[in-house]
Amino acid sequence: MKKYLSYLPGFIVSITIALIAKLVVDFLPIHLISASVVALFIGIIINTIRKPDNMLAPGIKFTSKKVLKFAIILLGASLNITTILHVGSVSLIVMIFTLLTCFGGGYFIGKALKLNWKLSSLISAGTGICGGSAIAAIAPVIEADDTDMAYAMSATFIFDMAMILLFPIMGHALGLSDAAYGLWAGTAVNDTSSVVAAGYAFSEAAGDFAVMVKLTRTLAIIPTVLVFALISLRIKKKALATSVETDKETKPNIMSLFPWFILGFVGMALINSFGIIPTHISAMLKELSRFLMVAALAAIGLNTSFKDIKKSGITPMLHGFIISALVVIVAISVIWFEQFLGLL
Repeated sequence: MKKYLSYLPGFIVSITIALIAKLVVDFLPIHLISASVVALFIGIIINTIRKPDNMLAPGIKFTSKKVLKFAIILLGASLNITTILHVGSVSLIVMIFTLLTCFGGGYFIGKALKLNWKLSSLISAGTGICGGSAIAAIAPVIEADDTDMAYAMSATFIFDMAMILLFPIMGHALGLSDAAYGLWAGTAVNDTSSVVAAGYAFSEAAGDFAVMVKLTRTLAIIPTVLVFALISLRIKKKALATSVETDKETKPNIMSLFPWFILGFVGMALINSFGIIPTHISAMLKELSRFLMVAALAAIGLNTSFKDIKKSGITPMLHGFIISALVVIVAISVIWFEQFLGLL
């Protein structure tokens, strides 16, 4: 009991920052930025001014690790695999190409820039799937550092801010239809709030379609998280085998290496897909998941300072820019090809 009470001060601070972040976002006339990003930066600013003391540290760590995993499990209740049928194969083709660009191109670009694979993967996931939610879901699976997570969030946030302004201008310049633009914005812009802003800035019809595409794109979290869980497990097995060779008395425990919370995440998604969870309950769990994720990002910010981020240099931002630019180009190229074939 004493152990859990020690978590309370840091947890309360994280929740307070999350509430402030949501109030800031709700106060804005247009939702250009997500509460997660606001909470992250509030936490980083607080850490830079004064690093949290020992009384807050246990609760902050608990929120950034355990609460984040619980939020991801709840996130599954808002994912419905059958949603994919409502958007159709046209958007799936574009998404397949953009995901291949993000993770395939991201891997080689990350190696060329000499980034650690965890940071590179988080930037690719944030760009390819759905910004902060994908980064938050994958980070605990690969056991990424808080600094890597903060940097990946920052990279996707900066790109999104630019795309909110540039996408409508480019869409009109390219003469895109509402459907074509909605598909482009839904597959190339990262965070949901940014997709909404960029989509409806073009037209109402484009905004509606962009949001639908974005919801379908979010489903890519499920297979991506599973793949990264297997990759992380394989890396851990190799590391464990090496340690066993140097210490013969060590007994490998493979079962302890698997991120079991992922099963809860996938299980919730499957249950929701079969319609077992009532719609209003699913909506409530989605809101709770989002809020807890905002609190977890606040805790991650409290564990990160601008000095920590500066140590990573400019290369992660360069990685994010290159991947984002490639996704924009690949997405519009596939859309043009589909228009040429009369599929859109």
